Amino acid sequence: MKKTRSDEAPLPPACHSTNKPFENGKQPRAHSQLLSLLGRRFCLGLLTLLALSAVVFASTQILPGDVASAVLGRDATEEALRAFRQTLGLDQPALLRYFSWLSNALHGDFGLSLANGAPIIDQIRFRLENTLLLAAVAAIISIPLAVVLGIVSAIKSQGRVGSFLNIGALAAISIPEFLFGYLLILVFSTQLGWFSAISMVLPDMDLTQRLSVVILPAFTLAPMVWAYTMRMTRTAVLSVMSQPYIEMAILKGEPRSSIVLRQALPNAMAPLISVVALNLAYLIVGVIVVETIFVYPGIGQYMVDAVGKRDIPTVQACGLIFGATYVLINLLADLLVIITNPRLRGALK
Repeated sequence: MKKTRSDEAPLPPACHSTNKPFENGKQPRAHSQLLSLLGRRFCLGLLTLLALSAVVFASTQILPGDVASAVLGRDATEEALRAFRQTLGLDQPALLRYFSWLSNALHGDFGLSLANGAPIIDQIRFRLENTLLLAAVAAIISIPLAVVLGIVSAIKSQGRVGSFLNIGALAAISIPEFLFGYLLILVFSTQLGWFSAISMVLPDMDLTQRLSVVILPAFTLAPMVWAYTMRMTRTAVLSVMSQPYIEMAILKGEPRSSIVLRQALPNAMAPLISVVALNLAYLIVGVIVVETIFVYPGIGQYMVDAVGKRDIPTVQACGLIFGATYVLINLLADLLVIITNPRLRGALK
């Protein structure tokens, strides 16, 4: 006999709907996993900074020669050398000196320069601002253009445009920075006279004057960053293009440009973020050669001068700042990659 509606099993109540946002605790667990992963990456970054500080301190301690003799000269008496070593704390155990130096550095005190006796933090602040300005201008010139051309190269990878861009990037990578910098000086300073060969920045300069001074050093840094970022963007997009769902979209007849921009590019964000972060770190840390060529008063030039004068506290401060910048930028990139992961991003919705 056919069952009536009343004889059938009752319908599930409305609270059992599949639209329930926290069914079986999946949403809270996803949030917990995301926060746990971010916390682990942050703790790993702090441990890396601690290890970096130990490496920087140890590297300056094993340099050949005696710091006191190098600063005071050969004519210094033994009593003067002994008093100078006591002033620097060189008569104390290395481990004790390391923790004292690290504690002071965490409070922004890098000590006094052995070259002129001035506080190191006061001299680094102005030079660090100059280096950050140089890196920012070079990044604005190179990175957006590199990402756009990388996408174009991926779209036109089978044509002449993609081949031309790829060859141009390889050529830019092959030219050493110091050679490209001297070529810019030869053309735009010596022959055309548009810019000065020495990029001198004074504290009383306004932003417009500083930008005019930083143009040649920025364009010296830009080709390497542009070429590397463009090639990595092209590689990341083409790697996603080989996925089955992209091939299905191609078989359906969708335009290649639409597939790249709407499907491939969002899924290639993680490697793109890593590439941009590495290049930003390189622009800040790798400016030593460029600053030396143009006598640009940045922290890289300051570190080179300190090495020549055996100014160990200044070398330690510059090395720690360079290393901490590199680690922090990569840590930030790791956190952004985790957040932009499609699965973890879906857990936040």
